[in-house]
Amino acid sequence: MNDDTSDPSARSERIAKALAHIGVASRREAERLIEAGRISVNGKVLDSPAFKVGPGDEIALDGLPVGERPPTRLWRYHKPAGLLTTHKDPEGRETVFDALPEDMGRVISVGRLDLSSEGLLLITNDGELARVLELPATGWTRRYRVRAYGNADDKALASLKDGVTVEGVVYGPMEVVVDRRTGANVWLTVGLKEGKNREVRKVLAHVGLSVNRLMRIAYGPFQLGALKKGEAEEIRPAVLREQLGRLYPLDAKNHPASEVAAAPSGRAKARPKPARPGGKGAGWAKAAKKDEPGHKARKRAEKVERAQKGELTSAKGPRKPSSRPGPKPGPKSGGARDAHRRGRS
Repeated sequence: MNDDTSDPSARSERIAKALAHIGVASRREAERLIEAGRISVNGKVLDSPAFKVGPGDEIALDGLPVGERPPTRLWRYHKPAGLLTTHKDPEGRETVFDALPEDMGRVISVGRLDLSSEGLLLITNDGELARVLELPATGWTRRYRVRAYGNADDKALASLKDGVTVEGVVYGPMEVVVDRRTGANVWLTVGLKEGKNREVRKVLAHVGLSVNRLMRIAYGPFQLGALKKGEAEEIRPAVLREQLGRLYPLDAKNHPASEVAAAPSGRAKARPKPARPGGKGAGWAKAAKKDEPGHKARKRAEKVERAQKGELTSAKGPRKPSSRPGPKPGPKSGGARDAHRRGRS
């Protein structure tokens, strides 16, 4: 055991990150545990998440050892409606983690599904992996099957591909495909890359649709498939390594192969940011004027008006009126050119 906490070289990673890798909590939640004085290293209670730990350090939560870092694991879970995606509910309602098999150990979810939503929920014992897969920069698409009540035309639904602002919240591009309409209901397939709180419900409500059933059917390369409600199935280690690839490299024992793997936002290429409808906004690109409907016609009208007022200028100064009575003749046609040649011969 190494008790020297003053030597930075003896520490390989920050305590919050280590706790996330072990599966105790996400990095942000681990920082809250540290602030609450619930984490200790080698018997010393920590007061800062900046503390670094190495392989020989003993980490404890509420005085109990958290154990060594296990291999990274990932499960597909078919969440039924009526379960909360949280570890503890103040009202005592049943949670996803109450329903999961006990032999899974300490696990956390990759993102969330709200109380009335169902479908695919990824579960992992690696908090850092969960953080990586949740980042919009990762570029993984979440797909949903949605049944909604109301009338929304195809044009309104297609407009969501450019993003939308609802009650001051900016939502990114959303791909919406109408599968079928049955009476007052419409069935949709929805794809998005962010997954903000109740995003699908709020955005569809903005165009006049009330969601009455929402099921996630895919998260990146992982599909819900034929998984039954309440069933959890682990993704085989070889498949997990293949699907994560360079995004989160794992070695042959399914431990993270490098520290840089946990920062895709710094490695990934910048993605073009969609124009925010209605103006500027943090993280949004300004809409190009040339893409606006009628832009070319307006530019031509403005040019004619300025020419009539004599306002058009060039690098050499104001444009002088032409001395020719009519428009400048273009290149001679083939017939005129031949006649001209015959006159010279």
